Amino acid sequence: MTGVGAKCTQEAACARLAPPWSPLLAKMRRCDRKTLRPLWLSPIGVLCFSMLWFAPVMLHPQCLDFKPPFRPLRELEFCVMYKEFGCCDYQKDQDLKARFYQVMDHFDYYGYANCAGFVLELLCQECSPYAAHLFDAEDPSTPVHTIPGLCQDHCFQFWEKCSSSIPFLSDDPHIAKVKEDQALFCQYVGLGDLDYCYPHLLSNQKLTQNLGRVQSDSDGCLQLCLEEVANGLRNPLAMVHANDGTHRFFVAEQVGLVWTYLPDRSKLLRPFLNITKAVLTSSWEGDERGFLGLTFHPKYKYNGKLYVYYSVEVGFDERIRISEFRVSANDMNLVDHTSERVILEIDEPASNHNGGQLLFADDGYLYIFTGDGGMAGDPFGKYGNAQNKSALLGKALRIDVDDNERGPLYRIPPDNPFIHERGARPEIYAYGVRNMWRCSVDQGDPRTKEGKGRIFCGDVGQNKFEEIDIIEKGRNYGWRAREGFSCYDKKLCANSSLDDVLPIYAYSHKMGKSVTGGYVYRGCENPNLNGMYIFGDFMSGRLMSLQEDRNTGQWKYNEICMGMGRTCAFPGLINSYHQYIISFAEDEAGELYFMSTGIPSATSPSGVVYKVVDPSRRAPPRQCHYNPLPVRVKSHLIKFVPQESLIGVEPSSEKIPEQQPTESHDWLQELIDHLGEPGPHLATPLPTTTKPPRQSRRKGQRRKEKSRVETAPELQSGMVRLVGDEQGRDDRGRVEIYINREWGTVCDDLWTTKNAAVVCRQLGFQYALKAAKNSEFGEGTDLRILLDDVQCEGTESSLLDCKHAGVGTNNCAHYEDAGVICGNSDYVVEV
Repeated sequence: MTGVGAKCTQEAACARLAPPWSPLLAKMRRCDRKTLRPLWLSPIGVLCFSMLWFAPVMLHPQCLDFKPPFRPLRELEFCVMYKEFGCCDYQKDQDLKARFYQVMDHFDYYGYANCAGFVLELLCQECSPYAAHLFDAEDPSTPVHTIPGLCQDHCFQFWEKCSSSIPFLSDDPHIAKVKEDQALFCQYVGLGDLDYCYPHLLSNQKLTQNLGRVQSDSDGCLQLCLEEVANGLRNPLAMVHANDGTHRFFVAEQVGLVWTYLPDRSKLLRPFLNITKAVLTSSWEGDERGFLGLTFHPKYKYNGKLYVYYSVEVGFDERIRISEFRVSANDMNLVDHTSERVILEIDEPASNHNGGQLLFADDGYLYIFTGDGGMAGDPFGKYGNAQNKSALLGKALRIDVDDNERGPLYRIPPDNPFIHERGARPEIYAYGVRNMWRCSVDQGDPRTKEGKGRIFCGDVGQNKFEEIDIIEKGRNYGWRAREGFSCYDKKLCANSSLDDVLPIYAYSHKMGKSVTGGYVYRGCENPNLNGMYIFGDFMSGRLMSLQEDRNTGQWKYNEICMGMGRTCAFPGLINSYHQYIISFAEDEAGELYFMSTGIPSATSPSGVVYKVVDPSRRAPPRQCHYNPLPVRVKSHLIKFVPQESLIGVEPSSEKIPEQQPTESHDWLQELIDHLGEPGPHLATPLPTTTKPPRQSRRKGQRRKEKSRVETAPELQSGMVRLVGDEQGRDDRGRVEIYINREWGTVCDDLWTTKNAAVVCRQLGFQYALKAAKNSEFGEGTDLRILLDDVQCEGTESSLLDCKHAGVGTNNCAHYEDAGVICGNSDYVVEV
């Protein structure tokens, strides 16, 4: 453990979360700069502990929706202390502003002077990167706070100056009972974890200095998390999408089966492709033969073509085969097995180094990456297969498979580099390859498209080094002359005419012995990872990353470790994986995955698909939303059941530090300067926004030290219910919403399936099957119409978070009451 001086030398970091119009933090520069040096374990288990034993502060930013904070797309105008990073987008900020004016409208000038600053502070903590902690939302044994957790001294000040605001800030019945007693009130709203109580957390250097950045330990090991996506697979070695708008993904097993997964991660019982009878493989661990690659034609949506790469036995010969298939005309989730056309077959002199990558690059051509033929040291011929341009082994091939219904099954692209070289195979695009295992095409920066079209490959080494290459036309990648940056065949390496390309990165066999190439992350959900090439090692289980320095062109290496402590303590996230990293993948939205197994055998069902997640920062709400096209299913569905779990999250034994007094502060003048002088009509009251009702809870959560009075669940504004179905079904009905202590209906003006989706998801259903109009489920004539002109994006937590005319403001009647039909599958099932 290393110690750092207690003096806070980075005051800007301490003040990052403070209002620019408040000098409060100038008097709160108390920083605890003690740090722990995280321990690293060998990636046989591959875990890098960010906290192997618990310090008083454990960095874990989390919003009230149990997701990481984000950088707002549009600058906040009200809760400006969180305009750079937090849990509110512009719409939420405006809702809190409206609620502020609604609360303050109950006060005269003197009350405004006393309470405005406190009320603003308390409301804006919903935007804090640590909102889940402040509102005690992480602890399943306690009710969620309606007022953020306050440090005791600050709570005393608030109560003394502004206790009259309490009924307008909280509808918690227990707070109503204790609000007249300062000690009981502050005991109830306080937090046992003094590191996170407000406003102490603002001056806690360990909580504020690296907010929004990918967390790393003292050795630079990046702390990421995972989400389990599929399991029970037998050596899953490819996961691809069809780029057809359905957002399905297809996972191939080494034995020759390809499975279809729907966007909700359910698996079709019937395989998409089954060529197990033709595929050559075995059950022994480490067999490199089998079904090795799969890719869909760029125009698959229109031509239904896909291509596979697999091992076959023809007589006594072993070969690799590249075949074209078509999807069935009668079932979009089934290949027409009679449609196979063999595009290319290549004899394999040995059972290893079979290559296996297929992909279409931006030029629309099919790229095929073959191994050098096997054995060791590429012993075939004078210089080996990889340096022999008359052989197809040890190469990156490029062919044109368009318009091949008549004539040759493939053509040679006219700009292939060796098309005019005597004795060279015209299919060759690049050579000098040993056994490239997993290549990918960079989709380019989402905004600038920088890097778009580059092909990255991991080339498995011989005795000493593994390497990462960027594949370019006509280039020689050095094998067997070189292995990584080192000479392998010294005589051949000394040949000045070799003109080989060095890798962008190579690592020794002390780190791993079989590279698995990955992807440059270009997805939406994890903005910090943009431009990072993430890859792994099959044998050691090590996850790694490379980031290009745009100025020098050099690539910076960082290891990736699984976040421990509370780093991955978000719903659905885990922090461990099986050792043998087989392959990486990218879904239709550009998010990153990898596949690994605990037993590297083609017959062992221990393979799992994991999604990579950055717990330090997410994209703003609604930025990454997409609507998959419907899928017509003619097979039974197998619901996904996760098997993995978060590890290493244990209750902490905390020593509560002595509280430090917080200086009092007169907020009035600065608040007036920021918001404007309050007039007799400060603002028209607008709808109150509250946190949606809590959903599921996680296992292994850390309990706070202090017990709470048990209270029954209370109705909260934004809750909905369905009524009026004649058969009493709970998945459909008229939508009634609870706002400001009354139930009411919603008008169907502008009522869409996006609006219905918000209601259905809030009630625990996955999908909205119908947005019902014209009082299909009867008229709620005994209730007021509370919402009209509702416009949702479909990702909001409640209808109150959507655009609407205002609570109680409408221009409709009950014959326009809106309804919904919900379900847990949006697929038409025909069994």
